[in-house]
Amino acid sequence: ADCRYTCHQECRSLIQLDCRQPGQCQSQLSPESTLLPPCSQNVTQTVEEEKPEPPTLQEIKQKIEKYNAKVTNCLLMKLNDDGTYTGFIKVHLKLRRPVTVPAGIRPQSIYDALKEVNLANMTDKRTSFYLPLDAVKQLHISSTTTVSEVIQGLLKKFMVVDNPQKFALFKEMRKDGQVLFQKLPLTEYPLYLRLLAGPDTDVLSFVLKENETGEVEWDAFSIPELQNFLMILDKEEKDKIQQVQRKYEKFKQRLQQTLKEARGKPG
Repeated sequence: ADCRYTCHQECRSLIQLDCRQPGQCQSQLSPESTLLPPCSQNVTQTVEEEKPEPPTLQEIKQKIEKYNAKVTNCLLMKLNDDGTYTGFIKVHLKLRRPVTVPAGIRPQSIYDALKEVNLANMTDKRTSFYLPLDAVKQLHISSTTTVSEVIQGLLKKFMVVDNPQKFALFKEMRKDGQVLFQKLPLTEYPLYLRLLAGPDTDVLSFVLKENETGEVEWDAFSIPELQNFLMILDKEEKDKIQQVQRKYEKFKQRLQQTLKEARGKPG
């Protein structure tokens, strides 16, 4: 406040100033006593200004009205009296690894869904299978629903008992003919992203995938699961080797056929 000392935000906790005589600080100020020129703005203030302000209730209302005007499938967003809003998102499941589910469990009924009966808790038997790559699940969520809660909700609907930390929610965007994936933080609000992007899933869609290998907490897996992964990786490796061998075998046959046809012909 007196000497106008300026530093980077991340360095603030490391700075120690002798402010026992604040009245003398202004007169003793020199260019060497600051990390930034006196004309520069305070970095802390700049960082705070870059953070987007949360939308007001009126802005949310206008965005919802604009969103609903583009909806063609009756899946509208609804603004509540407390300022929150609800709506629908679709999540594409693109899982390359098998998931673990209870064995011998009947399909979930409407009664189970209404009563929130967890069928997975009715048996200790487990089995693994692949979910279809084109599986799509529609969820009705709130503006306060986080990515973490969406992942847990998806696993519950498919009765998947794997640890939620094994999965991640991505947003898929299309730009200039390219498909871009971005992993969403667990504290992000998917419905707000849907509201900003509009109802067109070609602009933005959500995808559930396995967590990135470098971020997987392997302690969350059981020994049988890890052994199962090794078997799957071994099978995928053998399949890939066979594909490469077949590819170059075809090249070899074509090359030999070309050489055979070229024999006896002038060079």
